[in-house]
Amino acid sequence: MRKPVLATLCVALASALALSSCMKGKSSRSPEARAGSPRKLSVVCTNFPCYDFARQVVGQEAEVRMLLRPGAESHSYEPSPSDIITIQNCDLFVFVGGDSDEWVGDILSSMDLSHMALFKLMDQVQTVEEELSEGMESEEDDDEAEVEMDEHVWTSPSNAMTIVENLAEVIASLDPEHARAYQRNAASYIARIQKVDDDFHKVVAEGKRREIIVADRFPFRYFCDEFGLSYYAAFPGCSTKVQPSAKTVVFLTRKVEEEGIPVVFYIELSNERMADAVAESTGVRTMLLHAVHNVSDSDFQSGASYVSLMEGNVVALREALN
Repeated sequence: MRKPVLATLCVALASALALSSCMKGKSSRSPEARAGSPRKLSVVCTNFPCYDFARQVVGQEAEVRMLLRPGAESHSYEPSPSDIITIQNCDLFVFVGGDSDEWVGDILSSMDLSHMALFKLMDQVQTVEEELSEGMESEEDDDEAEVEMDEHVWTSPSNAMTIVENLAEVIASLDPEHARAYQRNAASYIARIQKVDDDFHKVVAEGKRREIIVADRFPFRYFCDEFGLSYYAAFPGCSTKVQPSAKTVVFLTRKVEEEGIPVVFYIELSNERMADAVAESTGVRTMLLHAVHNVSDSDFQSGASYVSLMEGNVVALREALN
């Protein structure tokens, strides 16, 4: 698993706090900056799921910013000094809380949190341990590492609905003036997620099989748990590895052949090499199963959302189970 680069974070934090101190008199939080124009609630999010859930709740009533750049790898992100200032100046900071957010604790421990609310996705639902399943490659130091909880809670639509509902309550408490709008927006988005959830259940119920193969990282534990799917994959969800061993390729190839799997999945922003290798050996297709860690810049600009990405997954799963 990725370890935080503490020295880098310490330097970034020291630089950010020094700059923030110099800018106090010019902050958008000051009464002078707000005079004549009420300041909107400021929400800062670490990754795309956090960002999408927040923006769907607030609509036009608040400002939402995502720290992770579209197209960037979420597990290697570390905040810049300007990112730290952005966090320091926000009203609500939304983060996942898992391995990819290890830097958050160090940053928050050095901040004044008296004006800021925190919302951690992993605190909203029941979590499970990250699992090393049959055939999956472990990290080199996994034998010495402590057990980690799987952070990819949003991949279960059921969890996503709970997260959106709880997030709306927090945002409404911070901005009571627009509470009804936030609750209305949340209810509308939850209904859309529920529709996707129902579609997944129908696809699984009508499918010929209950197994999927992900020739990539596997951030779908909560997804598979909700829909009763078994799986084989190359790496754990937060693995830093991208080059599989020949043994892993052979294992997944054999599983495709033994189980008659028609589709091999890869995840977003992947190099797809392993999926291509397995597909070439077996004659099956490769398809994207989106984990919604992040989106490409073009998807971001076109307005991709958790719901739209999951709707694509409904189509992909139907192909894989039949």
